[in-house]
Amino acid sequence: MNAPSRTLAFVAALVLAPASLTQADLKPDANGFLTLQAGEEVWGDYPGIAGIKRMVVYGDPSRPGVYVIRAKFAPGVMSMPHTHLEDRLVTVIRGTWWSGTGPDFTPDKTVGMKPGAFMLHPAGEAHFDGAKDEEVVVQLIGVGPSGTKFIHPESGTVGKSN
Repeated sequence: MNAPSRTLAFVAALVLAPASLTQADLKPDANGFLTLQAGEEVWGDYPGIAGIKRMVVYGDPSRPGVYVIRAKFAPGVMSMPHTHLEDRLVTVIRGTWWSGTGPDFTPDKTVGMKPGAFMLHPAGEAHFDGAKDEEVVVQLIGVGPSGTKFIHPESGTVGKSN
């Protein structure tokens, strides 16, 4: 499969993959409250991207409505420049997350964001992000249906930060 076909397959998998593949197994209590305790996370491979894991905490990114996803980047793994159909609200949970904006992959120009930091990824705006020296976990919130489009599909979906 050539690079554009692999990228198209990845984008289709990302948009169409059922949330249950990596859905946190949250059960509401008698009043409808959902709780996810540390250590109860259920991680799965991010469709088509080696070195990134994901967990759908709430909702279904492929359907209309609010969703919450956590993404875990292995050290040295960054996404290549891409856009999303929807605004995404990102909060760093663990590690230093490195974020860059624009259509060109320039990991040396990324900005480090520590746990608790927040960033808005506006719909349709190019960005790339990930980990450098340590594992990173971020939480993403958006309103689906979600979608990802890579700026330079011929380059693939993952770059190295070091």
